[in-house]
Amino acid sequence: MNAADLNVVVLVTTLVLLLGVAAVRVSSRVGLPSLLLYLAIGLALGQSGLGLGFEDFNLTMILGSLALAIILAEGGFSTQWAVVRPVAKLSFVLATVAVGISVAVTASLVHLVLDVDLRTALLLGAVASSTDAAAVFSVLRAMPLQRRLRAALEAESGFNDPPVIILVSVVASDAWGESGVVSIGTAMLVQLVLGAGLGLVVARAGQWVLARSALPSAGLYPLATIAIAMLAFAVSGVAGGSPFLAVYVAGLWLGNAALPHRRTTTSFAEGLAWLAQIGLFIMLGLLASPSRLVDAIIPALVVGAALTFVARPISVFLCATPFRVPWREQAFMSWAGLRGAVPIVLATIPMTRGLPAADRIFDVVFLLVIVFTLVQGPTLPGLARRLGVTEVEATREVDIDAAPLEEMDVSLLQFDLPPRSRLAGVAVFELALPAESAVTMIVRNGRIFVPNANTVLRSHDRLLLATSNSERERTERRLRAVSRAGRLAEWRGEHGDPVPAPASAHAPASGTAPASASAAHGDQSVMPRPRRPISLSWSGWKRPSQSRS
Repeated sequence: MNAADLNVVVLVTTLVLLLGVAAVRVSSRVGLPSLLLYLAIGLALGQSGLGLGFEDFNLTMILGSLALAIILAEGGFSTQWAVVRPVAKLSFVLATVAVGISVAVTASLVHLVLDVDLRTALLLGAVASSTDAAAVFSVLRAMPLQRRLRAALEAESGFNDPPVIILVSVVASDAWGESGVVSIGTAMLVQLVLGAGLGLVVARAGQWVLARSALPSAGLYPLATIAIAMLAFAVSGVAGGSPFLAVYVAGLWLGNAALPHRRTTTSFAEGLAWLAQIGLFIMLGLLASPSRLVDAIIPALVVGAALTFVARPISVFLCATPFRVPWREQAFMSWAGLRGAVPIVLATIPMTRGLPAADRIFDVVFLLVIVFTLVQGPTLPGLARRLGVTEVEATREVDIDAAPLEEMDVSLLQFDLPPRSRLAGVAVFELALPAESAVTMIVRNGRIFVPNANTVLRSHDRLLLATSNSERERTERRLRAVSRAGRLAEWRGEHGDPVPAPASAHAPASGTAPASASAAHGDQSVMPRPRRPISLSWSGWKRPSQSRS
């Protein structure tokens, strides 16, 4: 390659990257998962489009594994352990037992309906049963979903990749005819335990080093943090553990540790994860052959329907019911099992092993991901609202890339006041926020001003609030309480729990509840009619003169 060739490569690469960034904007506006647009870009660049040939399945599996490692590291890093901890057991059961049930049910139905051999049916069931971390993170984090529910689904998507990868590798290898169920299960358990343990050890050691290092530039801390997570991936792989579980656990630990320049690291990891997603999906699009996909339509619909409408609901019901998960949340979990890059990358494993049905498996899985992501992704927000599993009162943290805030241990929170909110008409001093929290700025009718204690909040106000991290939870609880029950929230028994529990002495948790449901919460002659809670439909904190994104 000479200098001229290098310029052409850089030109094409940067144009594709910018096109991928623009696709994120388009997908957010039309409500489609961005992975579909990335796959479309890859198909357009491939042999059936602009003629760019790419058929290296071994390279795809290697690069895909590295991209998935980066995505999982960022997913763990951006996950709050305080939110995940209450649902960690549920997520682990969904990622292991539920996946096993889904594989068994899907494989059985595929074996009967499509009349394929048992090995091919198991591979199709195993490859398709894993939810995709990139798809789940990108779709669910754009929704005002209950924190507990979102945390359970995100953790499941981070935990379920390793056991499925192990299962697909075993079934596609020569061990298929030599190993029994017990030996395969034991090997999977050993790899999972070893991967989780090594990921934790490497992350804790890396945290200890970073906390005691004085690097000459703030930009070195994000590089070091990501390198530690990838070190966990490599160490676990060399030791025979699950590298994907190791990198997710390492990211989860580092993301919840007190690291220098943590916000800078968060932004860097997010950008790196987006780059990995864009490159991965475009590469997978290049790998597909549209001419072969026509023959895979019927099998893809059969496998997808068996998984989405039968296997996934059954596995969620059997595994979530013992944890007393409400049926509404179970229904959302069943529909939110999104597929993405992971199944397609896993479908390259049989290709590298030279199995007879490998081409068919890849085409079926590729088409399945496109069709069912197109069906499930856009319908999730509406389904969440209908099932009542949204949490519109939750305040959102503003991304601030400033070291002084880290040194002061302070967070900035923002929220909007919708029409008829109970916060409207409440003075700032009546909020009774913790001593280390304060409303620092209000945007009203396009005008920015600093409020005083007697400033009365109005509908459509946009507030910026500063709080110490130690008082953040109390502050959020107080805001939720006043939003639901007004200035006398404590007197009415409302304490601002993230998911309000029905109680006769409490005010209704949501103004959108049916009248019959609201009446069940107490005497309506005593309690005022519920109003709408805090809305968080605004995507970011910007000056009034700028357009909303």
